[in-house]
Amino acid sequence: MKKTIIQTARVSFLTAVVISNLSWNSISDEKNNPPLLTIKGFTFKDLNNNGKLDIYEDTRLSIQERAADLVNKMTDEEKANFLMGTGMPGFDGLTPVVGAIEGRVPGAAGGTYEIKRLGIPAVIVADGPAGLRIKPIRTNDKNTYYCTAFPVGTALASTWNEALIESVGKAMGSEVKEYGVDVLLAPALNIHRNPLCGRNFEYYSEDPLVAGKIASAMVKGIQSNGVGTSIKHFAANNQETNRLSINEHISERAMREIYLKGFEIAVKESNPWTVMSSYNLINGTYTSARKDLLTDILRNEWGFKGIVMTDWFGGYAGFNSIISGTSNVTQQLEAGNDLLMPGLPAQKKAIIEDMKSGKLAKEVVDLNVKRILELVLKSPIMSNYKYSDKPNLTKHAQITRQAASEGMVLLKNDKNVLPYTNKAASVAVFGVTSYDFIAGGTGSGDVNEAYTVSLIEGLSKAGFSLDEELKTLYTPFVAKEKAAELKSREERGILALPQRLPELKLEKEAIEKKAVSSELAIITIGRNSGEGGDRTVDNDFNLAEDEVVLINNVSEAFHAKGKKVVVIMNIGGVIETASWKDKVDAILLSWQPGQEGGNSVVDVFSGKVNPSGKLTMTFPMKYEDTPSAKNWLGTPIENPTTVTYEEGVYVGYRYFSTFNVKPSYEFGFGKSYSYFAYSDVKLSNSVFKDKLTVSVTVKNTGKIAGKEVVQLYLSAPSKSIDKPKEELKAFAKTKELKPGESSTLQLTISPKDLASFLESKNAWVAEAGTYKLLIGASSSDIKNTTEFTVEKEITVEKAKKAFELDVPFNELKP
Repeated sequence: MKKTIIQTARVSFLTAVVISNLSWNSISDEKNNPPLLTIKGFTFKDLNNNGKLDIYEDTRLSIQERAADLVNKMTDEEKANFLMGTGMPGFDGLTPVVGAIEGRVPGAAGGTYEIKRLGIPAVIVADGPAGLRIKPIRTNDKNTYYCTAFPVGTALASTWNEALIESVGKAMGSEVKEYGVDVLLAPALNIHRNPLCGRNFEYYSEDPLVAGKIASAMVKGIQSNGVGTSIKHFAANNQETNRLSINEHISERAMREIYLKGFEIAVKESNPWTVMSSYNLINGTYTSARKDLLTDILRNEWGFKGIVMTDWFGGYAGFNSIISGTSNVTQQLEAGNDLLMPGLPAQKKAIIEDMKSGKLAKEVVDLNVKRILELVLKSPIMSNYKYSDKPNLTKHAQITRQAASEGMVLLKNDKNVLPYTNKAASVAVFGVTSYDFIAGGTGSGDVNEAYTVSLIEGLSKAGFSLDEELKTLYTPFVAKEKAAELKSREERGILALPQRLPELKLEKEAIEKKAVSSELAIITIGRNSGEGGDRTVDNDFNLAEDEVVLINNVSEAFHAKGKKVVVIMNIGGVIETASWKDKVDAILLSWQPGQEGGNSVVDVFSGKVNPSGKLTMTFPMKYEDTPSAKNWLGTPIENPTTVTYEEGVYVGYRYFSTFNVKPSYEFGFGKSYSYFAYSDVKLSNSVFKDKLTVSVTVKNTGKIAGKEVVQLYLSAPSKSIDKPKEELKAFAKTKELKPGESSTLQLTISPKDLASFLESKNAWVAEAGTYKLLIGASSSDIKNTTEFTVEKEITVEKAKKAFELDVPFNELKP
């Protein structure tokens, strides 16, 4: 009699002996559970169960039905375990929490509990927004496990290209799956409330529409691989200082129109598997314990079906309370926060005690557990996916190179200095960051990549002739300063913020000699930041004195000889530009472009790629022009515990446009090597009905093929409530247009796009009246305008009251 060994639905825990004619005989597992037989993906049970199949094992049934059956079979202790993670795995210098397990993927951020007797495997989650973050080097293993460092969030969003972002997501998700991870803790889409937020590089924009659309595209791409995402941080995680305990006073209107809108778009359009609640409190209550946020809005209003997990140690006021485990676990679970991460023994104890006392209802526990089980049942590990540990890193490097170049923003280009094609003439490259390019930020947004291409390497590979004497001076200096900075960061701990490398001091005479021997000067300005801390105004937002001296001396020397100066901005977020932009001839904002950064910059610099990136945030003339500058970080100043969002909905360009504050570079701005004309703006109807379609024709009137981003802004009546002067409601990017080629784009406006949230009515309301549409290349560069009318007021959606203020305050009004 021939025997065959197969695996059943109890992945990795069961074996079944199947007779060749499909009859069975003494089939059982190592725990003597009732025997199983798997045929063509279906699992059948016999003997002790009289031929009947347990519901949770029947893959013909829905995941929801199977999960519900599993809940009924779990003990209270198993449920308590399942509501929390397995602990904080140690990685890169972080001391593991007692009892934590490394898991099957070293360097991952954590996971859920395994229940062997029921065949429930552990799900693994890992960071992060710019690529998978795991350990590249493992104990007793000669292999390396590098991941691709993709462009940071600000760079990706600046492409305004949803299809391109989805392709990046597909590549990122492939690495997640092939390295054995089930859920990627990304994307991050918090709003750029203030340019000094240390994690703005991870986030997409000051505008919720851009943030939501880019996040949605990323989720679709990642999850196309059959792995999950966790959109974060829900919600209003807009500063890192005292992030575990900061209490934010925010109006319901500002929450809904600005800080929740992007999440709403992502949830409705891309169905992320999970949402991560944030650290902060809103109006006196932790977000992880807010039922109005996690259940009323997220689930009931938006229709979210996945799980909510806390950020790591979320719901605690500080480190001491983390150690003692004094968060209100029951309040978090009742609010709809299903999974407590990374998991602490004190949490399990509290859950079991509250279950026994009745403080934590069985119905709440079972619902939370069921939702987590639904995620586990559709995860790669549940289907016993044989991950390879060998994703296509070569292919993904090309994807990141392309995405980075498309996200670069040409801020200035006097007399068409760029593209620069004279490879025979010497180029003088200044700035320490030219020789130590920054691929991405630090903290959970970091990636352990195999390499980062510096600007100097990218120029050399492309065949440009570089000043070798400068290279000889900079290379050892940069190596020494970089080593010292890394050592300092290691000594200060895993969330230590990166420090800017000092500039090499060059005498004026030395620079003047380079102006004689070289035809062009390049200066790279670098900035880095990361999780756990925020940026500063001095020596960060504003240039440091050594950078000012470098720009001044190089510009004076090269301009004296009739030569040009190009600045590359290798940064993750906004810096001051107004005081120095007139001193140079061209400025290319490269962002932190990932591991292929130097190659991507040179692709744009040389003209191989025509820049088409546009700003997704405003660059102010000075920091004080930022609407949140007056109350940034909160009070008391030395150790803020509370912060008031007095600017309300007037964030970013909404403020600058409404209050007529001139920026250095406006939202949506970005130059090209070509030129584009807008024409034939048409509306589907002059009176709004269920929706409105706007069509516009864009023509490339230049001499180089290129792409253009069309932005549609709305100016609405403001009889019942104040409104921003303009708000972005739709955007689209053309295909690459050849010189003389045209493309007609269609943009759709829905009823909710017209509406503001009226707290007095607990509803989204579109007023009756005349609405103005502004079609432009930026928030200031409006090419065409048109109008339509709404004949009578539209109540678009009713909502349940949320975010009751704990402290009254006055919001900014025009």
